[in-house]
Amino acid sequence: MFSLPLRDDACLRPLESWHAEEFAAHLDRAREHIRPWVGAGFVTEGVDGARGTLRRYGERQAADGGRLYGIWRDGTLVGGVMFTDFDAAMGVCEVGCWTEPGGEGHGLVTKACRTLLDWAFTVRGMHRAEWHCRADNDRSSAVAERLGMTLEGVRREAWPFEGARYDKQVWAVLAHEWKTDHS
Repeated sequence: MFSLPLRDDACLRPLESWHAEEFAAHLDRAREHIRPWVGAGFVTEGVDGARGTLRRYGERQAADGGRLYGIWRDGTLVGGVMFTDFDAAMGVCEVGCWTEPGGEGHGLVTKACRTLLDWAFTVRGMHRAEWHCRADNDRSSAVAERLGMTLEGVRREAWPFEGARYDKQVWAVLAHEWKTDHS
């Protein structure tokens, strides 16, 4: 297994089914914080639910689709990043993230997303990477901006949550726009 440093106290690693107990504990800390911003199927409860989410992403990765990575800070899983969609034949992927409150404000999500995008563009030859978020999720929009993405549009009322519908932003960066020097 690999572990990539994000900072002295934080790293990025694959999040796999054997992490189910740790992932379940993390979701207990994160659930209410992330529920409005991520898909309902991701916000599971208990170890069995966590294992199911991790297994689904493992199957998607085996099919060269979605991938899931955890962010550990001081040895504790505090969030993660993922390819919610990865279509190598089309050259298009979508990157996403989540974090518990203790993982916010340290630049970890942005740095981890840069790592995924560097890999997608330079190793896998992707042409386009997208970022989808609720239009009222300022923290998520800020990550897309820091990644150098362009807001391409808003899909009106495309995000259902608790009986209401919210606008969804679609951001993207193209391979020729991606800069690998992020110092």
